[in-house]
Amino acid sequence: MNTVFVSAFIVAALLGIASAAEAILRARGRSSDELYQRIRSWWIMAAIFFALILSGPTGALWLFGILSYLALKEYFTMIPIRQVDRRIIFWSYLSIPFQYWWIADGWYGMVLIWIPVYLFLLLPLRQVLTGETRGFLRSTGTVHWGLMLFVYALSHLALLYTLPDREGIGGPELLIFLVILTELGDIYQYLFGKTFGRRKILPKVSPGKTVEGLLGSLIATALSAWGLSWLTPFDLPTALLAGLLISAAGFVGDVVVSMVKRDVGVKDTGTLIPGHGGIMDRIDSLTYTAPLFFHAVYYLYY
Repeated sequence: MNTVFVSAFIVAALLGIASAAEAILRARGRSSDELYQRIRSWWIMAAIFFALILSGPTGALWLFGILSYLALKEYFTMIPIRQVDRRIIFWSYLSIPFQYWWIADGWYGMVLIWIPVYLFLLLPLRQVLTGETRGFLRSTGTVHWGLMLFVYALSHLALLYTLPDREGIGGPELLIFLVILTELGDIYQYLFGKTFGRRKILPKVSPGKTVEGLLGSLIATALSAWGLSWLTPFDLPTALLAGLLISAAGFVGDVVVSMVKRDVGVKDTGTLIPGHGGIMDRIDSLTYTAPLFFHAVYYLYY
């Protein structure tokens, strides 16, 4: 756990620098309420994240279970649903504690198939029992897609946390490595895009994303992964590849959730996190980085 304390100290130091910089900008009249709210929210999120990691597996699993619930709730609030869909939405919520129970119990096989197989087969059956045929395919597919993204994919954060030690490094360190790099990848994309961005990648989906921002993020995240490799059992080439994977996967997760928001005509999925929007706005990249990084680590070291 010494590495967890060190990483918490580093994050606190970086946030302290950000707060000081914002205070200087505010004194010069060049800051904004949004920037202040964003940094303040980062302090709160970082404090909760590290507190629950240090509290042990039970606290961490509760954190990720609640995170999945809040993200899925935002998703169901945002998408158009029929009255009869409320029945399978209820059962979708009930699937969350089972998913995290399997993780706590160490039943790795059930974790991998509970939602992709059993919920995929059972939820349509519940729809059939309603007798409503119109809109069946759209509603069933939409609900299951949300479960896959915001429960199944996000639950890989908890799976990563529960990995046993290898070479003196365990799940908590790997989880911190993943979360920090995922968030840094988003920040790098924004900074490089604002500074050097000229060519847009997906103007209809996410107008702020540029080729320069993505390339800058790939390089900077890979270098950051090398700098944070002390949190992992990775050698230099593996750390650089992990950084590239996390940056690229984070970009895809971001634009996929942006596509959902464009489809339903919303900018932010909520106002729960001041300056950041909703839960979905904050964890969109993690929906892709978590499962891909977990399975890469599991394949290489377990």
